[in-house]
Amino acid sequence: MKPTAKKGPPPARRKQAPADEPSEYETYYEIIRHIPRGRVMTYGDVAHSAGRPLFARRVGYALAALKDPGVPWWRVINARGQISPRGWGGESADQRDRLALEGMVFDDEGRVNLKVYRGPFPIKTKPKRRPR
Repeated sequence: MKPTAKKGPPPARRKQAPADEPSEYETYYEIIRHIPRGRVMTYGDVAHSAGRPLFARRVGYALAALKDPGVPWWRVINARGQISPRGWGGESADQRDRLALEGMVFDDEGRVNLKVYRGPFPIKTKPKRRPR
């Protein structure tokens, strides 16, 4: 007997942004570019500002894929006020040094006080359009 294919809806396809709209990652990068020196946002804050409040993890993926040196990636930290560990290590110390140079103070557990350094909210930006 020949096995039959399971019937059901076709596999979901990722929607591509129209050519004149920025990519999801570029939207996150544009928000991060607007975080002022001496301030931080959490991954969730960036996602929320982008209109995707449940996509904090995707902000992390976007930062892992970042190639633009003009995006101040070090100003994005986790919701506990800590620097998230990197899978390959090394950059956590660099991120802490950069934040300290901007005047942030860390407690004994490696956290910054989000009540002091977090914000501003929400960052409203008009992301750059993707080149055609």
